[in-house]
Amino acid sequence: MKSYKAAVLGPIPRDHITTHKGEVIEKYGCATHTAIGLSRLLGDRGTVFPVSHVRKKDRPGVLEVVAPYSNISQDYITDDADQGDIIQLTFVDQNNRLEKQTGFMNPILGEDLKGLMDADVFVCVPITDYEVPLETLKYIKANSQGLIIFDAHGPTNTATILGDRLIRFWIDRDLWLPYIDVLKMNLEESRCCWFEKEYELEQLQPFHDVSTDHLDDLAAHVLDRGVKALIVTLDAGGSAVYFKKGGEVQKEIVPSVPVADVVDTTGCGDSFAGGLGYGLLEDPDDYVRAARFANALGAQRTQGRTFDVFKSLEETREMIRAAYGSD
Repeated sequence: MKSYKAAVLGPIPRDHITTHKGEVIEKYGCATHTAIGLSRLLGDRGTVFPVSHVRKKDRPGVLEVVAPYSNISQDYITDDADQGDIIQLTFVDQNNRLEKQTGFMNPILGEDLKGLMDADVFVCVPITDYEVPLETLKYIKANSQGLIIFDAHGPTNTATILGDRLIRFWIDRDLWLPYIDVLKMNLEESRCCWFEKEYELEQLQPFHDVSTDHLDDLAAHVLDRGVKALIVTLDAGGSAVYFKKGGEVQKEIVPSVPVADVVDTTGCGDSFAGGLGYGLLEDPDDYVRAARFANALGAQRTQGRTFDVFKSLEETREMIRAAYGSD
């Protein structure tokens, strides 16, 4: 039986969360959701290597979070620079939130990945634009055959000197695309990736009701520039999956995995990325099946405030069979 090796690149921020119900939660987030969700699916068939920089005061707590999972390596969670992300999230409703960032992880560089170039997959989950630089993706492409999954949340978000986290256009998008195999984003981020060459001033307005009209054009653009699959999450609408077959762009809408009650949506996108990573480890060419695993992990993440929400492979497959009729 093949033993898989999965690298997860991204911050492990200290999150201070106020839910839409007024509850206050403090925990370590982002890459922990990706790594733990992926580790639960892998079981004894592989190892997950989170690659992250944290503050010295946070490292013991971060290691305590991942310690219960014997297939998660702690070797690449480092505190040499004593820098790490600190995030405050205030949810105004179930899906929308106000964000502040007051701590900043030093970027993950190629030198941080020594010993990981034989990984089968690199799941990159930056949350701000500096954390996983283009140079790092170039380094992976030049030195590894591993599949690169990249979350557009990073380059479509930035932090101001007042600590405000704001969305931004991914203007240099086309420089990145040749170094990404699977590009993952949500609907709002997709608008940041598809922009006009020039705007009238009155056109520059905040996104409100974001339509899906631009997705087909965005998909054709990125798939023509080296990306193998574009996957856009649509909240309750599931996921739009784009890939090429016989030289033609294919589109599949993968419905969401239904849940009875939503407790906490923090980390759903990161969990989704972990599900993609697992699905593509098993079959690197079946993007629809990978999206089903991704939807399942995203649904699991909504069901509680701790990492106990993540289920084993067989339990997750049961969820997928119930939702889609097969896994």
